[in-house]
Amino acid sequence: MSTPTSPVSQLDESSASSDIHETTCCIVGGGPGGVVLALLLARQGIQVTLLEAHQNFDRQFRGDTIHPSVMEILDEIGLTQRLHEFPHAKVYGPTIMTTNGPFTPFDLRRLKTPFPYIMLLPQTVFLEFLTREASKYPNFRMRMGANVQKLIEEGETIRGVRYMDDAGWHDVRAVLTVGADGRFSQVRRLAGIQPVQSAPQIDVLWFCLPHLPEDPETPSGLLARIGRGRILAMFERGDHWQAAYVFPKGEYQELRAAGLEAMHRSILELEPRLAAHMQHLNDWRQFSLLSVEASRCRKWYRPGLLLIGDAAHVMSPVGGVGINYAIQDAVVAANVLGEPLKAGRVEPGKLAEVQRQREWPTRFIQALQSLAQKQIGRGVRRSEQIMRIPWYVRLLARVPIVRDVPARLMAFGIKRVHVEAKKEAIERP
Repeated sequence: MSTPTSPVSQLDESSASSDIHETTCCIVGGGPGGVVLALLLARQGIQVTLLEAHQNFDRQFRGDTIHPSVMEILDEIGLTQRLHEFPHAKVYGPTIMTTNGPFTPFDLRRLKTPFPYIMLLPQTVFLEFLTREASKYPNFRMRMGANVQKLIEEGETIRGVRYMDDAGWHDVRAVLTVGADGRFSQVRRLAGIQPVQSAPQIDVLWFCLPHLPEDPETPSGLLARIGRGRILAMFERGDHWQAAYVFPKGEYQELRAAGLEAMHRSILELEPRLAAHMQHLNDWRQFSLLSVEASRCRKWYRPGLLLIGDAAHVMSPVGGVGINYAIQDAVVAANVLGEPLKAGRVEPGKLAEVQRQREWPTRFIQALQSLAQKQIGRGVRRSEQIMRIPWYVRLLARVPIVRDVPARLMAFGIKRVHVEAKKEAIERP
């Protein structure tokens, strides 16, 4: 038999030999949103299959911020205490280093919550922990290395997916398929749903630097410098710093062409105290480029299909709220769709209800992120000196009602989300 010449012909020829698995909910994407949704549905006794395209969860510079709202959600199902047993760092708010001294615009420690901080935990550890919890339920099934290639459709309704792994082709037929596969969502593309851009683009280089004894103390966990056409943010991670270097969109090739020495000089112009660290930054492979953009889908669903997290709304890294919002999407989806899934039928109106509850909180935060990115973009392009904070801004930051609003938005968004089905529907084995 001749070798197939296109993905379509390959799919068609494979259909007869695909094995078929029946489930109630098929979730594509093993990121935070997909994993939390799978766990919450499994706790309700719903048959759920989770498909992840990669063989493991280990990815460099994946988001690793766990906000207070997420810790409250996990606490409602009894997991937050165990999560804290893993080595982690805490961020209480940003400290911006300026020409007229350090400036902390807000402090999460003023929030009325058991978890007044952002927990920094490698996403690999977080996802492995949650999938281990989900695996304790017999109605949960996970497949790694499952590369989804096609949606199974009956008329206008999505009835599952076809994926390929090392063993060949497989069909997963489901009452509901959930696309939780991130900003480059394959499910979204296959469903023909097009996102629209919601914020201007900037570029970020992520890299790590060693933590040296003479490094400055960071009570808030985050240091930032803005000026000279660039932004440098540094997260304290115990034995190292995780750093983000922000610059105008499209200038990466120019940075590469100038060489590592020029890159070192640019970093030191922002933070001269990093001179000893530069000897450890000696290869461009130590940098990871992220193109910062935000977008959203006008419609998050089709009959039999729902998008959540970055598949439905790509969040900017500004504020690090992407994981937070993906998990809140998952909680609302589990709350709204649990009973219909148990009944074996999910009407489009229920899918619309998930979008209705989550769309405006998402759009509100995206609007704030867009405003911040525009200001960052202007600052990156125009600023030739290290930022100076005006006296009136420092004064306003001391007014509790002014200071605490951004902290609450950062921690919870505009509305707290709670798990409705807190009691497990089935006994674990």
